This record gives sequence, structure tokens and C-alpha cells, in this order.
Amino acid sequence: MSFDLDSSKRKKVWNSTIESLENFYENTGDLKTSSAIERGHVQRNVIDDFDSPKVPEEAIEHVIECLKEFAVHTPHPDYFGLFNPRANFPSIVADTITATFNPQMAAWSHAPFASEVEDMLIHEIGKKFGYADKETDGVFTSGGAEANLTAVLCAINFKFPSVAQRGVAAIGATPKIYCSTESHHTVIKSARICGLGTESITYVPVDEKQEMVPESLESKIKEDIANGHEPFLIFATLGTTGSGGIDPIRALSRLAAKYGCWLHADAAWGGAVALTKEHRHLIEGIELADSITFDAHKWLSVPMAASLFITRHSDILRKTFSIETDYMPADEDEIKMIGSYSHSIQWSRRFIGLKLYLSLLVFGWEGYDETISHQLKLGEKLKENLLLNGWKVLNNTSLPVVCFSDERFEDEPDFANFIANRLVASGNAWVSTYPIDGKATIRACITNYASTEQNTNNLVELVNLQRETYIKAH
Repeated sequence: MSFDLDSSKRKKVWNSTIESLENFYENTGDLKTSSAIERGHVQRNVIDDFDSPKVPEEAIEHVIECLKEFAVHTPHPDYFGLFNPRANFPSIVADTITATFNPQMAAWSHAPFASEVEDMLIHEIGKKFGYADKETDGVFTSGGAEANLTAVLCAINFKFPSVAQRGVAAIGATPKIYCSTESHHTVIKSARICGLGTESITYVPVDEKQEMVPESLESKIKEDIANGHEPFLIFATLGTTGSGGIDPIRALSRLAAKYGCWLHADAAWGGAVALTKEHRHLIEGIELADSITFDAHKWLSVPMAASLFITRHSDILRKTFSIETDYMPADEDEIKMIGSYSHSIQWSRRFIGLKLYLSLLVFGWEGYDETISHQLKLGEKLKENLLLNGWKVLNNTSLPVVCFSDERFEDEPDFANFIANRLVASGNAWVSTYPIDGKATIRACITNYASTEQNTNNLVELVNLQRETYIKAH
């Protein structure tokens, strides 16, 4: 048996697969955003008989049809949910190329072109964030969770260099991480994975814009120091998941310097405004962060997962992850650190950066500036339309995420859930809910570059109808 199949068979499979995928890609908007799914029905459609192999076309069509039927269609222009965008076409092709060549990114000598592409992208994105080119280093990661974990590990090794040999017991006092109550829960996972435990995390209150309050942060730091703890990491968020809050990075950087803390900027979503001319000011000061998390698979519209960890400390990744082995290629010192095995959490790694590289080759920086700016303007139009229709916007951000309710019902926790659940169940649009100051809101986020003003107008009409249904039922 040949795993390759023969040339004529491969071409036939390629053609039929492309036809099916093109049909989905072209006509995504004709589908429901989601459908009611019962687990047992899904399980019955999962084939577990591998003793009777299928012809490739039949097997592939089975997978495509099941994905069409049993999924929330995040590429849909009426999907206003989490940061799961429609993938741009060149990036989809890039993933196919990567899978075909299957370059091994663990060592530069095994994938020199791929390694140099990713190294270049790290530096170019670093420049967009305001980092000096010679100081910049970084790595592509499997997602924002790995990038944030990398930040915690680098911060530990920066503040407590003996940990690399002696472990966290060498720290002595309880090390402390500071993040806002709106920060991503990957901070919790990172603290657990690193052996610090969740008690190492000190949460800082946010203001009316869902942004960390610097005065409260300093108060927390002083309190921890008085209790014999050791502050080492301030975790800023530039574009919180729930409401789009942007922590005041300049003020936080002053406190980081004052108390000897590493400052990490989780700009997984909001960092994309750095690629625009008009909106970069929203994250002004990000260049002061010691490291940055940025997810290309969010606002840059490439397939999951493609994240970057970028730092202005050119030697910290080496200090944190460098290791010597007898069986890995002996690359020259200058390029050894580009390979992932001595430069990141991962060892063997796929060519993550190609989907961003190919997108930039085709669309350029200008294409991203235009697309991101379009989505920001669409978010503003959605807010305006909601206000005109008697809705109240409870979050305050320039990013395209809107948390809204009806002032008459904002204290009724069932209201937002009623609207969101019925809308999702209808398959006409997809939204979520999120609490703002203890009040449940309907959350709509512009995540798709293909969404238009017509899509947002339709959304407002749909929530208006559901509001009327709620009023009649209550």
C-alpha cells in the first residue's frame, strides 16, 4: 500500500476537495451561523470502523459535510462572537503548502527558508509595535496561551535566574503576578503550569472603561511587599476579551520599573491596531513592554493557530529555553537560537509563520490597514445604530466590540441570555453575553473582514425582534 496514492488519483482527490471547499468558502453566508446540535446525533456521524477503508473522495466528503452540519460557522459574516475570524484565502493556501512540505522548525539547518521567514516577521511586527530592530527577538507559538506562558517563564528567569537550575523553590518568597480582573484566564493556566499556583496571582480592579487602575496596582504591590512577597510580573491587556478594555500601558511601565517587574502586554487581539496609521495611538506605549503576545489568527484573519511572542530582550529566550543535545544538528551559534528547540517551549514545530507571510505578500501592510480600519468603523456604526434603536451600550472602547442591553431590563439577568440564546438558536446570527459591572449584556464583536454594514443592520433588527418577544413574554 502506498500512502502517496498515485498521481492520477491525487489529482482527482485534489480537484474534488477543492470543489467542495470552494463551495463552502464562496457560499458561507448562505448557511445558518449555527444549528441546534444534540451530542448523540454528532457521535452517530463519527465513523469508528477502520477495518473497512473508504475511497479518499468519500472519506473527505464525509468530513466536509459533517463540519458544515456540526459547527458554529465562525467564517460567517453574521458571526459576531469571539475572536474567530474568516481566514483569508492566501493563508488557507499557506497551510496547505506547509502540510505538503512539512518543514521541521526545530533547527535552522532543517528549514532555513522557513526559519528566516519567521525571524523576519518577528522583527517586522516588532517594529510595528515600536521595538528597536537589534533588540527584538521572538518566536511563533501554537496560540496566545503558549505566548502568555512563554512570557511568564521569561519573567521568572529574568527576575530569578537561579530558577532554571534549582526550580521555583529557589525563589524563597511567594512570587507575585499582577493582572486586571478582566485579563485572560491563560494567566491562571500559566501560573499553574509554572508551578507557582494560582495564589501567586493578585487581581487588580478596573475602572469604568474596564481598564486596570494604576493606583490600585501600586497599592496591591506595596501590600504584597509588606507581606514578604516578591512582585515580578505585571500583566497588561490591550484589548480585553470581554469588553475591549485597554490597560494604561505607560502608567504600568512606570510601576514595573519602580518595583523591578517584567511588563508583559497581552495584545493578542488589540495589538492589530499597530498595523494601522489612524488607530495605532490606541495602544501607544506598547513599546515599553518587555514582551508582547500577538495573535495573527485573530484580527489578521489567518487560520488557527498562529500567535507570536515578541520581546525587546534579545537574550531572554536563550536564557529561558536553551539546551544542548547530541542528536540535534550543530548549527552555528548565530543561527542556533532561531531553531525552536533551543528558543521556545516547543521542540518539533510546524511552519506557523507562512500563513502570515503569504498574506502579507499578497495584501501588504496597506491591505491590513484598510481591513482593520474597516472593522473599527463598522463597530462604531453598530454602536450608533443600537443607540438609535433604544439600546444602551455599557462598555467604553474604541475597539469593535459592543456590550449592550436595554436600560429597562439591564438589572434582569435573564434578559441578555434570552436575547442571545434565541438569536443563536435561530441560526440567523451569533452573539454571546458578558457581564459589565455585574450586569449581563449582549456582546457583539466585529471579527470578520467580510461583514458589512448590512450585516450589522440585520443584527440590530434581529435583537429588536427578540426584545419585543421578551417584552410580550414578561
